[in-house]
Amino acid sequence: MKTTWRKYGPIAVAFMGVLLVPGTLNSQSLGFKGQAIGWTTLNPAEPFQAQAGLRYIPELSFSLPAGKYTIDGEFSANLWASGTHANDSMTLEKQLSPYRMWMRFSGDQFELRAGLQKINFGSAQMFRPLMWFDRIDPRDPLQLTDGVYSLLARYYFLNNANIWLWGLYGDDKIKGWEIIPSKKNSIEYGGRVQLPLFTGEIAATYHHRTADPGPVLPDSVTLGETSPENRIALDAKMDLGVGLWIEVALSQQDFSFTDLNYMSMLNAGMDYTFNLGNGVNLMTEAFGYLQGEQPFAADQKLLFGLLSASYPVNIIHNVSAMLFYDFTNNNLYRFINWSVAYDRWSFYIMGFWNPDTYKLYNVDPRTSLYGGWGFQLMAVFNH
Repeated sequence: MKTTWRKYGPIAVAFMGVLLVPGTLNSQSLGFKGQAIGWTTLNPAEPFQAQAGLRYIPELSFSLPAGKYTIDGEFSANLWASGTHANDSMTLEKQLSPYRMWMRFSGDQFELRAGLQKINFGSAQMFRPLMWFDRIDPRDPLQLTDGVYSLLARYYFLNNANIWLWGLYGDDKIKGWEIIPSKKNSIEYGGRVQLPLFTGEIAATYHHRTADPGPVLPDSVTLGETSPENRIALDAKMDLGVGLWIEVALSQQDFSFTDLNYMSMLNAGMDYTFNLGNGVNLMTEAFGYLQGEQPFAADQKLLFGLLSASYPVNIIHNVSAMLFYDFTNNNLYRFINWSVAYDRWSFYIMGFWNPDTYKLYNVDPRTSLYGGWGFQLMAVFNH
């Protein structure tokens, strides 16, 4: 706990200092809210596994008018603890860390935001080739993910076109689809151009970083080698009565210990809401993950298909289900969720039936046990 405060405390104090500048309290808007989450996950099959956890995310926000512009910000923390029983032993884990910590200067057509923030974009819904800076699991009803320390600038044109530019502070944590983390203390940078196209939009995205395999190599292996990585992507979505989207991403590294230095991802999907009862929404996606010596080569590959359905029973109850099929390994992933939402409370009853070896998403194993079959109960309180 002391280490966490030494690392992040000065930033929090500076943030509070902005709020308490004399003469600004009458004009600024202050807000405080929080989200408390409790969950239990059971995997009854051998070997029996169980997990229980608590998470609390308090959030302080402010907004300060500055003439034609606005200065606002958010500071939130991630406090969680979980206990996992597996292989006749108990493992306890806990963490206190910043969740969001950013300030923004914005006008009618632009914004400049700096700090620990979430950056995500793209057209795909479930299998997202452009999941570069987050680790959102689509089955998570709360869509929680760690942020990145970054500077983000966005400009919005009157015809709905927009330009993004960003710079990230690299660390040795894996984000998105990464297998190899970034070099610690390095600078990453990139941008995105998004243009209107008929009834939708089309966008091109670029990102550059330095990849460092050191943190994920066994202690007995020391290569001392890093490599620049460049990513490019193209995505588009259209509304033609049926929602359609496509997303393609390509990244290139140059490591000497492997010939498979190109990674390609492709996604195509569609959705439609049928006029049955309160409306049945169906979605399907096809996804390919390829690695090879050349762009889009498939020396190694994973091919997935998705079918999902959602039905609002009434204003309180909603039922959704997802089927993922791994064509490469002939594995089927099944997930169902019944949610109950009130003003402040939400409850989720989730069931899953998956292969024992879980290869679907780059999820956080500390707070998920989705291998095998079982169920998860979750209660959420918002204040």
